[in-house]
Amino acid sequence: MRRPILAANWKMQKVTGEAESFVRAFLPLLKSASGVDVVIAPPFTALERVGTALRGSEIALAAQNVNAEEGGAFTGEIAPGMLVDLGCGYAIVGHSERRTLYGETNQGVAAKAAALLAHQIRPIVCVGESLEERESERTFAVISSQIEESLSEVPRDRSAEIVVAYEPIWAIGTGRTATPEMAQEVHAMIREQLRQRFGEAGGEIRIQYGGSVKPENVRDLMAQTDIDGALVGGASLEPESFAKIVRFDEQGGP
Repeated sequence: MRRPILAANWKMQKVTGEAESFVRAFLPLLKSASGVDVVIAPPFTALERVGTALRGSEIALAAQNVNAEEGGAFTGEIAPGMLVDLGCGYAIVGHSERRTLYGETNQGVAAKAAALLAHQIRPIVCVGESLEERESERTFAVISSQIEESLSEVPRDRSAEIVVAYEPIWAIGTGRTATPEMAQEVHAMIREQLRQRFGEAGGEIRIQYGGSVKPENVRDLMAQTDIDGALVGGASLEPESFAKIVRFDEQGGP
């Protein structure tokens, strides 16, 4: 049984005081949230403060990006060891905004994922298609290529440590959401490819959905066979909203 994982990706939002205030308001709202993993990915500047505020809780700290190199002359970059030093348990790699706006490649994502695993940090590896790719019926081909190449450096015996996040680019920050059935169709394809790549272990890899996830739609999404969690953007910026998403399975809905 795969344990659900709900992750907040704040992107370039919240200064340190705002981030710390969020955590102080959020933690009391989770008293009934059990059986799920919760992850918060603040901006780099707030990692230390958020990590300190989360200390003693079961919520994991995540980074939004990483450099695959151990260190050196890479101005403005963050090495995996630096994330270890801050207590990060996860890091997001290959987010569509990184791929689209900053030209990140599948090969670069693969190197980052491998570097994170070498430091015992779980990669959240993002894949997804654009609107043009979906409308031209290339969704499966695009995502298949992303999975194959972005996970090429993940050894089979470490595969259960990764998380894959399917995020249709056309549904990120647009208010448009794939229907649960549309999302499940892609998740099922990803699941099959993971099994082909990693064998039986591929069935244990958690696959998140990311694309305008909200309290109103999370329960229907999570009811799908191969959707194991959510990578949440805008709806994770308010404590009450993200708490409802985390508590999706409570009696009566979120």
